[in-house]
Amino acid sequence: MSCFARAENARISPATLCRVLLAIIGAASLAACAQSPVGRQKADLGTHRQAAVERPHRVAALHPRPISRARVPDGAKQSVSHGVASFYSDTETASGERFDKNELTAAHPSLPFGTKLRVTDVSSGRFVTVRINDRGPYVRGRVVDISPSAAEALGMVDKGVTNVRLDVVQ
Repeated sequence: MSCFARAENARISPATLCRVLLAIIGAASLAACAQSPVGRQKADLGTHRQAAVERPHRVAALHPRPISRARVPDGAKQSVSHGVASFYSDTETASGERFDKNELTAAHPSLPFGTKLRVTDVSSGRFVTVRINDRGPYVRGRVVDISPSAAEALGMVDKGVTNVRLDVVQ
């Protein structure tokens, strides 16, 4: 029997077929990974002549309601948000100043430092005006962290958290 006659009658085992297919898939995957994204970016930069700029990470997922950054005209108030307030203590603020528990200050995720914010307890109607000097809170559902003296003015020290309305005051 000739060599060609034997090859026609021979069958490839399923195990051998699987090995060959896996080798082909593996080689194709490696070939796809071998293309450098840096090389593609350099090619794109050559045609567009503009560098890609990465945007900084934002913590928007923790704060479900977007908050306006627009400044308020003199003498006007703007309702910014409703939500839960808590109080905190820290050693240093995001603005760089030292934390003082006796000052009426607050931490807000997006309002500019120095913004005056009126925090009103919706259940009692008590309010306090605080100055934003820190970032936070980093707990889902909370809209502002206030200093212990501001929490005392609102009467929420025993409760720990309370529902509030925030108004930007300028």
